[in-house]
Amino acid sequence: MNIPQYHEMMIPTIKAIETLGGSGTNQEIAEEVIQLLDLPEEVTSHPHNPEKSSQTEVEYRLAWARTYLKKVGLIENSERGVWSFTETYQHGMKLDAEKIVQTVRGLTKNLNKKVINEVPEAIPETEDWREVMHQKILALDPSAFERLTKRILREIGFVQVEVTGQSGDGGIDGKGIVKIQDVLSYHVVFQCKRYKGAVGPGAIRDFRGAMVGRADKGLFITTGTFTREAIKEATRDGASPIDLIDGDDLVEMLKKLRLGVNVRMVEEVEVDSQWFEKI
Repeated sequence: MNIPQYHEMMIPTIKAIETLGGSGTNQEIAEEVIQLLDLPEEVTSHPHNPEKSSQTEVEYRLAWARTYLKKVGLIENSERGVWSFTETYQHGMKLDAEKIVQTVRGLTKNLNKKVINEVPEAIPETEDWREVMHQKILALDPSAFERLTKRILREIGFVQVEVTGQSGDGGIDGKGIVKIQDVLSYHVVFQCKRYKGAVGPGAIRDFRGAMVGRADKGLFITTGTFTREAIKEATRDGASPIDLIDGDDLVEMLKKLRLGVNVRMVEEVEVDSQWFEKI
Protein backbone atom coordinates (compact mmCIF):
# COMPACT_ATOMS: atom_id res chain seq x y z
CA MET A 1 0.00 0.00 0.00
CA ASN A 2 1.48 3.33 -1.11
CA ILE A 3 1.26 5.36 2.09
CA PRO A 4 3.39 8.54 2.13
CA GLN A 5 6.29 8.41 4.54
CA TYR A 6 6.28 10.81 7.49
CA HIS A 7 8.86 13.18 5.96
CA GLU A 8 6.78 13.37 2.79
CA MET A 9 3.96 14.79 4.89
CA MET A 10 5.94 17.64 6.45
CA ILE A 11 5.57 20.23 3.69
CA PRO A 12 1.89 19.29 3.11
CA THR A 13 1.37 19.78 6.87
CA ILE A 14 2.79 23.31 6.59
CA LYS A 15 0.54 24.00 3.59
CA ALA A 16 -2.46 22.59 5.44
CA ILE A 17 -1.94 24.92 8.42
CA GLU A 18 -1.60 27.85 6.02
CA THR A 19 -4.85 26.87 4.30
CA LEU A 20 -6.57 26.65 7.69
CA GLY A 21 -5.57 30.23 8.45
CA GLY A 22 -2.46 29.60 10.52
CA SER A 23 -3.81 27.08 13.02
CA GLY A 24 -5.66 23.78 13.13
CA THR A 25 -6.47 20.68 15.11
CA ASN A 26 -5.02 17.25 14.34
CA GLN A 27 -8.19 16.25 12.51
CA GLU A 28 -8.41 19.47 10.49
CA ILE A 29 -4.77 19.22 9.46
CA ALA A 30 -5.18 15.56 8.54
CA GLU A 31 -8.18 16.33 6.34
CA GLU A 32 -6.27 19.05 4.50
CA VAL A 33 -3.17 16.88 4.00
CA ILE A 34 -5.32 14.01 2.71
CA GLN A 35 -6.88 16.36 0.16
CA LEU A 36 -3.53 17.85 -0.84
CA LEU A 37 -2.01 14.41 -1.41
CA ASP A 38 -5.25 13.06 -2.90
CA LEU A 39 -5.08 9.93 -0.76
CA PRO A 40 -7.74 7.27 -1.48
CA GLU A 41 -10.01 5.77 1.15
CA GLU A 42 -8.11 2.48 1.33
CA VAL A 43 -4.97 4.39 2.30
CA THR A 44 -6.52 6.77 4.82
CA SER A 45 -8.40 3.99 6.62
CA HIS A 46 -5.44 1.59 6.90
CA PRO A 47 -4.80 1.00 10.66
CA HIS A 48 -1.36 1.58 12.17
CA ASN A 49 -1.41 -0.98 14.96
CA PRO A 50 -4.96 -2.08 15.83
CA GLU A 51 -3.70 -4.07 18.83
CA LYS A 52 -2.36 -0.93 20.52
CA SER A 53 -4.09 2.12 19.08
CA SER A 54 -7.07 3.35 17.09
CA GLN A 55 -4.80 5.50 14.93
CA THR A 56 -4.65 5.00 11.20
CA GLU A 57 -1.22 4.72 9.59
CA VAL A 58 -1.71 8.13 7.98
CA GLU A 59 -2.52 9.71 11.35
CA TYR A 60 0.51 8.01 12.91
CA ARG A 61 2.89 9.35 10.26
CA LEU A 62 1.31 12.80 10.40
CA ALA A 63 1.98 12.83 14.14
CA TRP A 64 5.67 12.22 13.45
CA ALA A 65 5.67 14.91 10.78
CA ARG A 66 4.27 17.43 13.29
CA THR A 67 6.79 16.29 15.90
CA TYR A 68 9.74 16.97 13.60
CA LEU A 69 8.34 20.34 12.51
CA LYS A 70 7.92 21.24 16.16
CA LYS A 71 11.46 20.19 17.06
CA VAL A 72 12.94 22.53 14.44
CA GLY A 73 10.77 25.35 15.82
CA LEU A 74 8.37 25.83 12.89
CA ILE A 75 5.12 24.90 14.63
CA GLU A 76 3.84 24.57 18.19
CA ASN A 77 0.76 23.16 19.88
CA SER A 78 -1.37 24.54 22.69
CA GLU A 79 -2.73 22.62 25.67
CA ARG A 80 -6.00 22.26 23.75
CA GLY A 81 -4.21 20.47 20.93
CA VAL A 82 -4.32 23.29 18.39
CA TRP A 83 -1.25 23.60 16.16
CA SER A 84 0.00 26.96 14.90
CA PHE A 85 3.11 28.56 13.40
CA THR A 86 5.89 29.96 15.53
CA GLU A 87 7.69 33.23 14.89
CA THR A 88 10.42 31.22 13.16
CA TYR A 89 8.13 30.30 10.30
CA GLN A 90 7.71 32.87 7.57
CA HIS A 91 5.11 32.55 4.84
CA GLY A 92 6.66 31.34 1.61
CA MET A 93 9.95 30.23 3.16
CA LYS A 94 11.62 27.33 1.37
CA LEU A 95 11.70 24.15 3.39
CA ASP A 96 13.46 20.84 2.75
CA ALA A 97 11.91 17.87 4.52
CA GLU A 98 15.08 15.80 4.41
CA LYS A 99 17.13 18.59 5.95
CA ILE A 100 14.53 18.95 8.69
CA VAL A 101 14.86 15.25 9.49
CA GLN A 102 18.65 15.43 9.51
CA THR A 103 18.60 18.54 11.69
CA VAL A 104 16.46 16.77 14.26
CA ARG A 105 18.69 13.72 14.15
CA GLY A 106 21.69 15.90 14.77
CA LEU A 107 23.38 15.23 11.45
CA THR A 108 25.79 17.90 10.18
CA LYS A 109 27.24 16.20 7.14
CA ASN A 110 26.02 14.76 3.88
CA LEU A 111 22.88 16.87 3.60
CA ASN A 112 22.08 15.18 0.30
CA LYS A 113 21.64 11.81 1.99
CA LYS A 114 18.26 10.36 1.18
CA VAL A 115 15.77 9.60 3.91
CA ILE A 116 14.47 6.09 3.37
CA ASN A 117 13.26 5.00 6.79
CA GLU A 118 9.52 5.11 7.33
CA VAL A 119 9.85 5.26 11.12
CA PRO A 120 11.82 8.11 12.76
CA GLU A 121 15.02 7.01 14.44
CA ALA A 122 15.94 10.04 16.55
CA ILE A 123 12.80 9.90 18.67
CA PRO A 124 12.05 6.36 19.83
CA GLU A 125 8.46 5.25 19.69
CA THR A 126 7.15 4.94 23.23
CA GLU A 127 3.96 3.54 24.64
CA ASP A 128 2.03 6.46 26.11
CA TRP A 129 -1.01 6.42 28.35
CA ARG A 130 -3.41 6.54 25.39
CA GLU A 131 -2.08 3.28 23.98
CA VAL A 132 -2.19 1.62 27.39
CA MET A 133 -5.77 2.73 27.99
CA HIS A 134 -6.80 1.66 24.50
CA GLN A 135 -5.45 -1.83 25.16
CA LYS A 136 -7.29 -1.95 28.50
CA ILE A 137 -10.58 -1.07 26.80
CA LEU A 138 -10.09 -3.68 24.07
CA ALA A 139 -9.34 -6.31 26.75
CA LEU A 140 -12.67 -5.75 28.54
CA ASP A 141 -15.31 -8.43 28.22
CA PRO A 142 -18.60 -7.35 26.57
CA SER A 143 -20.47 -6.82 29.84
CA ALA A 144 -17.64 -4.70 31.27
CA PHE A 145 -17.53 -2.61 28.10
CA GLU A 146 -21.27 -2.03 28.42
CA ARG A 147 -20.82 -0.87 32.02
CA LEU A 148 -18.01 1.45 30.94
CA THR A 149 -20.18 2.96 28.21
CA LYS A 150 -23.06 3.51 30.61
CA ARG A 151 -20.74 5.12 33.16
CA ILE A 152 -19.29 7.53 30.58
CA LEU A 153 -22.71 8.56 29.29
CA ARG A 154 -23.99 9.16 32.81
CA GLU A 155 -20.92 11.20 33.67
CA ILE A 156 -21.45 13.49 30.67
CA GLY A 157 -25.09 14.14 31.52
CA PHE A 158 -27.21 11.25 30.24
CA VAL A 159 -30.11 9.98 32.35
CA GLN A 160 -32.19 6.83 32.06
CA VAL A 161 -29.32 5.08 30.30
CA GLU A 162 -30.28 1.61 29.18
CA VAL A 163 -28.35 -1.02 27.22
CA THR A 164 -30.57 -2.87 24.77
CA GLY A 165 -28.04 -4.32 22.34
CA GLN A 166 -28.29 -7.90 23.55
CA SER A 167 -31.89 -8.02 22.41
CA GLY A 168 -30.87 -7.43 18.78
CA ASP A 169 -32.59 -4.07 18.54
CA GLY A 170 -31.79 -3.29 14.91
CA GLY A 171 -28.19 -2.17 15.51
CA ILE A 172 -29.10 -0.02 18.50
CA ASP A 173 -27.09 -0.98 21.58
CA GLY A 174 -28.70 1.42 24.01
CA LYS A 175 -30.63 4.58 24.67
CA GLY A 176 -30.70 7.49 27.04
CA ILE A 177 -31.91 11.03 27.57
CA VAL A 178 -29.78 14.16 27.59
CA LYS A 179 -31.17 17.04 29.63
CA ILE A 180 -30.13 20.63 29.04
CA GLN A 181 -30.52 23.00 31.98
CA ASP A 182 -33.21 20.65 33.34
CA VAL A 183 -35.59 22.11 30.76
CA LEU A 184 -34.95 20.61 27.33
CA SER A 185 -34.38 16.93 26.79
CA TYR A 186 -33.23 14.89 23.80
CA HIS A 187 -33.75 11.20 23.32
CA VAL A 188 -30.55 9.58 22.07
CA VAL A 189 -29.87 6.07 20.84
CA PHE A 190 -26.32 4.80 20.67
CA GLN A 191 -24.27 2.02 19.19
CA CYS A 192 -21.00 0.83 20.74
CA LYS A 193 -18.58 -0.98 18.47
CA ARG A 194 -15.53 -2.46 20.14
CA TYR A 195 -13.56 -2.53 16.94
CA LYS A 196 -9.89 -2.52 15.92
CA GLY A 197 -10.33 -1.17 12.42
CA ALA A 198 -12.17 1.67 10.73
CA VAL A 199 -15.96 1.99 10.68
CA GLY A 200 -17.23 2.67 7.17
CA PRO A 201 -20.26 4.58 5.84
CA GLY A 202 -22.35 1.41 5.56
CA ALA A 203 -22.41 0.97 9.34
CA ILE A 204 -23.48 4.60 9.76
CA ARG A 205 -26.32 4.20 7.24
CA ASP A 206 -27.51 0.99 8.92
CA PHE A 207 -27.49 2.68 12.32
CA ARG A 208 -29.41 5.67 10.97
CA GLY A 209 -32.00 3.34 9.50
CA ALA A 210 -32.45 1.63 12.88
CA MET A 211 -32.84 4.93 14.77
CA VAL A 212 -35.55 6.46 12.55
CA GLY A 213 -38.59 7.33 14.65
CA ARG A 214 -36.92 6.22 17.88
CA ALA A 215 -34.79 9.20 18.90
CA ASP A 216 -33.85 12.81 18.26
CA LYS A 217 -30.17 12.04 17.76
CA GLY A 218 -27.80 9.14 17.32
CA LEU A 219 -24.42 8.49 18.92
CA PHE A 220 -21.94 6.02 17.45
CA ILE A 221 -19.05 4.99 19.73
CA THR A 222 -16.13 2.87 18.55
CA THR A 223 -12.75 1.88 19.92
CA GLY A 224 -11.46 2.09 16.35
CA THR A 225 -11.70 4.94 13.85
CA PHE A 226 -14.15 6.29 11.30
CA THR A 227 -13.30 6.51 7.63
CA ARG A 228 -13.62 9.89 5.89
CA GLU A 229 -16.72 8.62 4.09
CA ALA A 230 -18.27 7.53 7.39
CA ILE A 231 -17.71 11.00 8.86
CA LYS A 232 -19.32 12.60 5.81
CA GLU A 233 -22.26 10.20 6.02
CA ALA A 234 -22.81 11.03 9.71
CA THR A 235 -23.23 14.74 8.88
CA ARG A 236 -24.93 14.40 5.50
CA ASP A 237 -27.42 17.16 4.71
CA GLY A 238 -31.03 16.13 5.03
CA ALA A 239 -30.27 13.04 7.12
CA SER A 240 -30.70 12.49 10.85
CA PRO A 241 -27.50 13.71 12.56
CA ILE A 242 -25.21 11.17 14.20
CA ASP A 243 -22.41 12.18 16.55
CA LEU A 244 -19.23 10.12 16.40
CA ILE A 245 -16.80 9.12 19.16
CA ASP A 246 -13.72 7.20 18.05
CA GLY A 247 -11.06 5.44 20.10
CA ASP A 248 -8.96 8.58 20.60
CA ASP A 249 -12.02 10.56 21.69
CA LEU A 250 -12.95 7.76 24.07
CA VAL A 251 -9.64 7.75 25.94
CA GLU A 252 -9.60 11.55 26.08
CA MET A 253 -13.08 11.50 27.62
CA LEU A 254 -11.88 9.02 30.24
CA LYS A 255 -8.98 11.32 31.04
CA LYS A 256 -11.22 14.39 31.39
CA LEU A 257 -13.64 12.46 33.55
CA ARG A 258 -10.75 11.01 35.60
CA LEU A 259 -12.02 7.49 35.01
CA GLY A 260 -9.29 4.86 35.11
CA VAL A 261 -6.48 7.44 35.11
CA ASN A 262 -4.56 9.38 37.72
CA VAL A 263 -3.43 12.83 36.59
CA ARG A 264 -0.58 14.35 38.58
CA MET A 265 0.17 18.05 38.33
CA VAL A 266 3.86 18.99 38.60
CA GLU A 267 4.62 22.17 40.54
CA GLU A 268 7.44 24.30 39.12
CA VAL A 269 9.11 26.79 41.44
CA GLU A 270 11.36 29.56 40.10
CA VAL A 271 13.48 31.76 42.37
CA ASP A 272 13.16 35.50 41.70
CA SER A 273 16.76 36.71 42.11
CA GLN A 274 15.80 40.35 41.58
CA TRP A 275 13.44 40.18 44.55
CA PHE A 276 16.32 39.27 46.87
CA GLU A 277 18.49 42.05 45.43
CA LYS A 278 15.86 44.60 46.45
CA ILE A 279 15.87 43.56 50.12
